[in-house]
Amino acid sequence: MNSQHPDNRRTVRNLLIFSALMITLGWLAWGLESLMDDPSAEGMGMGLWVITPLVVSFLLRAFAGDGWQDLGLKPAFKDNGVWYAVSLLVYPACAALVLVIGAGLGAVTFPGFSGDEIGSLVEVFAAGLVSSLVKNIFEEFGWRGYLAPKLYTFKFNTLVAHGLVGIVWAAWHLPYYLVLLDESDVKDYTSLDMPVFLPLLFVGLIAASIVYGEIRIRTGSVWPAVVMHTMSNALITALILEDNIDIKSDWDALVTPGPEGILMIGLFALIGIAIYRRREQAAVTGVSAALAG
Repeated sequence: MNSQHPDNRRTVRNLLIFSALMITLGWLAWGLESLMDDPSAEGMGMGLWVITPLVVSFLLRAFAGDGWQDLGLKPAFKDNGVWYAVSLLVYPACAALVLVIGAGLGAVTFPGFSGDEIGSLVEVFAAGLVSSLVKNIFEEFGWRGYLAPKLYTFKFNTLVAHGLVGIVWAAWHLPYYLVLLDESDVKDYTSLDMPVFLPLLFVGLIAASIVYGEIRIRTGSVWPAVVMHTMSNALITALILEDNIDIKSDWDALVTPGPEGILMIGLFALIGIAIYRRREQAAVTGVSAALAG
């Protein structure tokens, strides 16, 4: 006899629907774009791919019984200033540390940090903040606004839930790098071959999901994730895509400030697990205090 609660069965069903659509709709977007007279990385296919996390999650909430209670729409600024600060600064801080290490190894130079170029770098970063903010509202209301809180309702370890979010998040990116972007665009982003880049990206997004997810749990809001993701994308645009740093190809896997960088993966895994352990210890202390009282 199946003793699973009806609400759990519905949640499992909807999570499977959401995950399946996230993994497949990007390929459909590519198919639609390929039918256009003038296929483009900035065309309808890319637009459809970007909006799918928010649209699908909202449809499931509205019409498949998920409801809106755990959306995390409120900013929850009160008592969460530290977590907003972490969300704002964790990517710049980790990227700066990785690039300093890379420079010390002779693997990274900074052509965009000269006096003549620094103003342009700041402008690109500022413009990237605006465009990334819009994109990441669509993304994060799917990942940390829907997928993460639904997985957190189950009894398994939270780190497993973070990992599952990271896997689906990474799988959603596959059509972006494999077909939606031209090969030349991909080479602007990384010098790594796809068989190396994609596994590192999967591991990197799983590590990042621990940090995103723990802050989502701490604040109860999706907005810190939007802030963190926006800072990440704006930095990658300003540093990598605009060629303001130069990384020797043999060192790209180690010292790139992108999520696929080995040092970035290590830093985010350490930070995420540290936040997780502190939360778990606080929960145990709280239970012990309640029992003693």
